[in-house]
Amino acid sequence: MEDFIIREIDRIGEMLMKIARKLGLLDGCAQDYTLADVKEEFGKASLPFDLESVLREDNPILYLVEKVELSNQGIEFFIDILFHSDLDDAVKEALLKDALAYLDSRGYYSFRLHSLVSK
Repeated sequence: MEDFIIREIDRIGEMLMKIARKLGLLDGCAQDYTLADVKEEFGKASLPFDLESVLREDNPILYLVEKVELSNQGIEFFIDILFHSDLDDAVKEALLKDALAYLDSRGYYSFRLHSLVSK
């Protein structure tokens, strides 16, 4: 059973990576895209969570970790995707701050996310 859960967690991270690649984040030529584009891609990938619901949470990162069981790499891709969308800057900064605090506390240093600080 544990192997199944780990595979499912990895599958979600892989879907987020595919979305990031499709949006151009991993090859360095990201075009501007909207939150609607992100929602559409999340829907196509059949991710097991609703983006609107996650963003309404008091602590979205903790929700993704505890309820969706998103991996550290999945958190990294999730924030990177949202950070490059047209989501409100204050929300982006809050998500980035929470994600970095969570990941850093787990010993997972994300050069990608730290490079987004104060851009």
